Amino acid sequence: MASTGKAVRPRVAVAKFASCDGCQLTILDLEEHLLEIVSRFDIVEFPEATSRHSPGPYDVVFVEGSISAPDHLDQIKALRKQARLLVTIGACATAGGIQALRNWADHDAFRATVYEHPDWIESLSTATPVSDHVKVDAELRGCPIDPGQLLELMTAVIVGRRPQIRDEAVCRECKRRGIVCMVVATGQACMGPVTTSGCNALCPSYGRGCYGCFGPRSAANARSWSADLLRSGRPPEEVWRLFAGFTAYAEPSRAVLTELGKTKP
Repeated sequence: MASTGKAVRPRVAVAKFASCDGCQLTILDLEEHLLEIVSRFDIVEFPEATSRHSPGPYDVVFVEGSISAPDHLDQIKALRKQARLLVTIGACATAGGIQALRNWADHDAFRATVYEHPDWIESLSTATPVSDHVKVDAELRGCPIDPGQLLELMTAVIVGRRPQIRDEAVCRECKRRGIVCMVVATGQACMGPVTTSGCNALCPSYGRGCYGCFGPRSAANARSWSADLLRSGRPPEEVWRLFAGFTAYAEPSRAVLTELGKTKP
């Protein structure tokens, strides 16, 4: 049979584990780019958008959410086998998310506080990033992810190159945008020096210190920054909360939390 000459679109799946669906919504919020995306990608699984299901293999699997329940362990391993590229999206998938705070608590007591019938709930004693269990090919950080970084990664997949995503501190974004330093000008606690960029310095642009929701940047000297925060007169409990937040289980934040008096499970 003669070839039609029509290019085969990469098969894309979106998978969800323990998460709020905010990163999936970021994909839907691409708005004017959506028609271009579906013209170039065959999206065969997307829980937030459609009930359509299709078996693998997949060219790209975007994974949202942390590994928090027993069945997640088998599911993520099965997805890894079916995926040519596995991309984790958001703080939950890349760093365990805010639910990873239970990793420093008594699991049974934590579950009993949240649920009326805790015995009905099957959960692991920890909430962990996907990379703790399978090989991850790329990460998109944030809570939620940045639309620009998502488009850059999808463009890179189509043209066959490495995605151009900066690995630098939020402080660099503040400098480029002319935002006054929260630490120097206002004395606020800010996680910008140890947090990877990608949010366009959203919190500092509104006069508030960085929350750290994009997680630690590569080679972040978190131990030094935590020591500076302590020397400024902030109590250990406050510094612990600053490093806990959205990405507590990502190193080196995890090590800082342990040094501040919490023990790992």
